[in-house]
Amino acid sequence: MDDPVPVLLLATTDPVSRGILGDQLRRRYGADYEVVVCADHAHARAILRGLRRWGRAVALIVGCYGPADRDGLDLLRRAYAEHPAAKRAVAVTWGDFASGPTVFRAIAQGHADLLVLRPERPRDEEFHGAITDALDDWHLAQGGGFEAVRMIGDQRDERAHSLRDTLVRNHIPVGFHPVGSPAAQRMLESLGLHDPALPVLVLQFTSPPTVLEDPSDPEIVEAFGLNRPPPTDKVFDVVVVGAGPAGLAAAVYASSEGLSTMVVEQQAVGGQAGTSSLIRNYPGFSRGVSGAHLAFRSFQQAWVFGTDFLFLRRVESLEADGAVRTVTTSDGGVVRGRTVVVATGVDYRRLGVPQLEALVGRGVFYGAAVSEAPSLAGQRACVVGGGNSAGQAALHVAKYAEHVTLLVRGPSLAASMSSYLITQLEATRNVTVRYGTSVVGAREQDGCLTAVVVAPTGGPGAVRAEAGAEVGAATAPEDAPVEGSEEIAASALFVLIGSVPRTSWLPGSVQRDRAGFLRTGGTGDPEGPGDGAPARAPLPLETSLPGVFAIGDVRAGSVKRVATAVGDGATVVSLLHGYLSGHPPNAPAAPPASPPAAPPTPRPAPAAGPEDPVGDALRD
Repeated sequence: MDDPVPVLLLATTDPVSRGILGDQLRRRYGADYEVVVCADHAHARAILRGLRRWGRAVALIVGCYGPADRDGLDLLRRAYAEHPAAKRAVAVTWGDFASGPTVFRAIAQGHADLLVLRPERPRDEEFHGAITDALDDWHLAQGGGFEAVRMIGDQRDERAHSLRDTLVRNHIPVGFHPVGSPAAQRMLESLGLHDPALPVLVLQFTSPPTVLEDPSDPEIVEAFGLNRPPPTDKVFDVVVVGAGPAGLAAAVYASSEGLSTMVVEQQAVGGQAGTSSLIRNYPGFSRGVSGAHLAFRSFQQAWVFGTDFLFLRRVESLEADGAVRTVTTSDGGVVRGRTVVVATGVDYRRLGVPQLEALVGRGVFYGAAVSEAPSLAGQRACVVGGGNSAGQAALHVAKYAEHVTLLVRGPSLAASMSSYLITQLEATRNVTVRYGTSVVGAREQDGCLTAVVVAPTGGPGAVRAEAGAEVGAATAPEDAPVEGSEEIAASALFVLIGSVPRTSWLPGSVQRDRAGFLRTGGTGDPEGPGDGAPARAPLPLETSLPGVFAIGDVRAGSVKRVATAVGDGATVVSLLHGYLSGHPPNAPAAPPASPPAAPPTPRPAPAAGPEDPVGDALRD
């Protein structure tokens, strides 16, 4: 028997708005959703309580705010307690500008997700565009539906979690079926598999379906039949390493301007931004946009312009071969380019607590792990971090978990988190923020996380744990009691602290700052790391190795925001044109004393700021 269809609920005491909105919702969405229209807010709240008791999914709740209905915002605020995962839209009438400040304040506080204008004509596509975007985000967060890939695995296996997260972030519809469940058992029997190596992937879109047992990344790429390595003799104009916002922007602009472009990505499009459940401050998206959607749209745009992609391949090394730069990947492949753009971004710092490291993928996750949130229904969770990424993760997990505790090392969020996120955290009932707190241990049962051990920041145990995080190991024994510590019950811990640049694969000739971020544009430290001096002053965004550029979070002095990363990606392309004009195809390497021909005056990149601190503030 099929599951009941999701519900769209509209409630307003304004008969005109109720008639218009109800008609629009029924005609457009009535075939795929159950549209419920209420003339009374108390009745609507009773229906929402009943839907929760019956286990019915509510995708969207629409309330109104205006002269004829002043209680719609209160309905949306209260609805969060019954259906926190539902999208909540407030409908207003065109020209009611006096209601604007109240509505905007409610959205800023998290009482509503989006603003829609009541349709004033038939086929109001602006209204329906907002509604379908909201429903698309809801479905993406819920999972289910069409399963291009079916996965059978252990719910708390690190490899299964990593694969599921990678597939979801790459916009591949995946259905996860825990081993031992009736659905998984039926699938294994139909495939003739007995005691297979887990996880098992079934590619439903091939004929016949392709079955992979505990596949490696190269085996998955081969089975998908996409992103085959280029011929070894092909030389691209641009090789972009990393498919986060900066790398994707560089690919879009480079390909659209006729440069042959290859992007190599070790995991999924979007980088850290791709794990953000909702980015509210990216220009042009007043309703906000999930990091996964933003990244996927950029990926499609680059693909349409002709960019080539290599996914699930880690770059191992970079070498210079005359005027050509050679990138070696983890599968032994080689990608050759006249220029290389490093857009590898950063990793979250590890906590360095042995008990936690042993539970990675089984309750402990580095990053937002958006795909894990729905499985936390009725459970408690913790998020560690004081930056925007941590705030967004806490709000997203709170839509599913019974309670979320945000653990912040410092005394305040004001210096590291956007004010709109702080406001939403304060307004979310099932989120508690604890300041001056460090994670020093964990408790587990049957190999899964059950509690997080915390201590005051600066206490003896916290100091030992923080020192261990810097070097990758804690100094305190695993079972040693920590002074002033306490346990917080939690089935999941999401860690989003600090930034460690992904630069270990680069040669020593590429100068870095003390934290490992790449220096660009002649800002290198004469006494810092780097082999020798370049024959000419580097271009803006160019590293100390000619023809190798750095953009986005990996660049020293960068601002950790999606918009500035995209700006770097757009800016670097004009610099690539200038560099390439002095290095025509197949030209021999210029002798050290002879700088290349002067390029046209490029637009300078924004001046570099102070060195990147290894702190909590991370992008949008």
